[in-house]
Amino acid sequence: MLELKKGVDILSAVGGIDRLEDARRVLAENLDAENLEKLSKIQNEEALRKVANAIAMCQPDKVMIHTGSPADKEFVRKHSLEKGEEAALPIDGHTIHFDLPQDQARLVKQTLYIVNDDERISSLAKREPRDVSHAYIRKHMTGIMKGKIMFVGFYSRGPVGAKATVPAIEISSSTYVLHSAELLYRNCWADFDKEVARRGEFFTNVHSEGPNRPEDVPNARIYMDRSWQTTYSMFCTYAGNTLLLKKGNHRFASDSAIYMNRGTELSEHMFITGLTGPGGRKTYFAGAAPSGCGKTTTAMVGSDFIGDDLAQLWIAEDGTLRGINPEIGIFGIVEDVNEEGDPYLMKSLREPGAEVIFCNVLIDENGKPRWVGDGEEVPPRGTNFQGEWTPDMTDVPMSHPNSRCTLLNEAIGNHNKEANSDPAGLPISVITYSGRDADTMPPIWAAKSMDEGVAIGASIVSKATATEVGATGVNRQPWANAPFIAGGLSDYLDAQLCFFNNDRLAAKPVISGLNYFLTHENRGGSGRGLLGEKRDVHVWLGWLELYAHGDVEGIETPIGIIPKYADLKRLFTEKIDKEYGEELYTMQFSLYIDNIIARIDLQTEAWRKEDNPSEVLFSIYAQQKAGLEVLRAAKGPVVKPQDL
Repeated sequence: MLELKKGVDILSAVGGIDRLEDARRVLAENLDAENLEKLSKIQNEEALRKVANAIAMCQPDKVMIHTGSPADKEFVRKHSLEKGEEAALPIDGHTIHFDLPQDQARLVKQTLYIVNDDERISSLAKREPRDVSHAYIRKHMTGIMKGKIMFVGFYSRGPVGAKATVPAIEISSSTYVLHSAELLYRNCWADFDKEVARRGEFFTNVHSEGPNRPEDVPNARIYMDRSWQTTYSMFCTYAGNTLLLKKGNHRFASDSAIYMNRGTELSEHMFITGLTGPGGRKTYFAGAAPSGCGKTTTAMVGSDFIGDDLAQLWIAEDGTLRGINPEIGIFGIVEDVNEEGDPYLMKSLREPGAEVIFCNVLIDENGKPRWVGDGEEVPPRGTNFQGEWTPDMTDVPMSHPNSRCTLLNEAIGNHNKEANSDPAGLPISVITYSGRDADTMPPIWAAKSMDEGVAIGASIVSKATATEVGATGVNRQPWANAPFIAGGLSDYLDAQLCFFNNDRLAAKPVISGLNYFLTHENRGGSGRGLLGEKRDVHVWLGWLELYAHGDVEGIETPIGIIPKYADLKRLFTEKIDKEYGEELYTMQFSLYIDNIIARIDLQTEAWRKEDNPSEVLFSIYAQQKAGLEVLRAAKGPVVKPQDL
């Protein structure tokens, strides 16, 4: 179990403020009359102490309370340009931000959980004893904002009033961070106290980029203090390391679901999107995929795009599975985003009307953002994350593989703003799990039970991507959430099993695997590269929408239900006007039994190393392996779907 408020509160210890009267004194000494008036809206005593301690620790020259007002937003935008964290681009409202060359992605080796002596954390996470972190923060964050403005914003990770929404404070000296926060989250300054009272918790985030020099990056740390629901970040600029409202607080939200709301809530690394099915019905999907594995593209396939990255799920009083997007914007990878595969997003990135922060793309001679895979002719020169660039620099890509764009969801043509704002949440009927799998699993398969669905999520593997500095090879990515699971993986597994088997969950979702990274080379094809196209995901989701409502049946296999060829052939024509030959279907949906069994063995061995994982998972693995072995004995190592 996780114990809150256990061990030394490092922010309070370094700041030195325990009493409310001392906090009010520090605030009065450091805020001008206008910002004191803004802060008077916040009466929560713990929040006031957090802000005062951050001021005492970081020692900024000025403090600005960001209320989300047009004037406050404009101040941050202008100051970011003046400060040089962003630069204006020719399209009004578009800016470019370059992270330090050494800080282009999540610094996984420098991202640490602050732990108490007896605290259990995920086997895939990195830890540091509380006293070591305390000393490091005291040394490096004391006075780190001298000469800078400290910005303090109060945000809501979800629609105000929603059951699973958690309020949070974002404190940073970076205008880029606060500008991004305003595009990604709801400023809830006016409702913060009410939201804390409703939820019973809030998260606190303190960041400073420091001198913003390359030589400082080795000293960067991103700390998560789970006991005090507080993050610290220093000497870094990439939003994944600095905008702690996002993945830093996602870790805390996962804790809340696992330990405080076990069996009734989940906090997931998932998109939410709605598909319009026959008769105009809306079917909402939630889908998990590791960063850099096409999650944003999949999310935008929907007729009612809600969000591309995070989801808070809970069991509603009516027995439905409900979901909200904690965010109102996207911080999306742009590599391979182009007109063919991502028309809605490209319109926002190429035409006036949307406020967009580009990050680490190339800016060509005409001030146009460019990136690898944008579908346009490569420019003769430009400026990217490492400086001046020309095509003959073969060792430096035109844009960094983790280049990003940040913009409001409402700028996307198929976004359903009203649905994303509903505190009642959306009824989730289908859940998908996917990773980068070139050779093993078919493009789509549906679990035969809730337990088998949990096993699909527990078994994701993926190639390391450009979102993580220093990560290589093929990694286990349970639920595509592994980097953000703070507690023991066995605890997370147990929470998943409890949630999906909760008797209160009357409307069980379809849980499925999704994989559009199969390659010709691994499936006996004559070509090279992917065995399909990005746009095929319209069909995979379309089949799941029909399956969830009982409109189609599938073929039963030891690993789950796969589609019939006739249904997919019809959907390919209806959805994307594409011929879909049976030969391609056979290559995609044949069971490569030796590969699947090897994957099951890998997962079994890995999960056995965890601390007391549920035997339910091993029972599923054993059952699937036995069924595959029987099938192999009868039909050989590669079994065509027609033979089932």
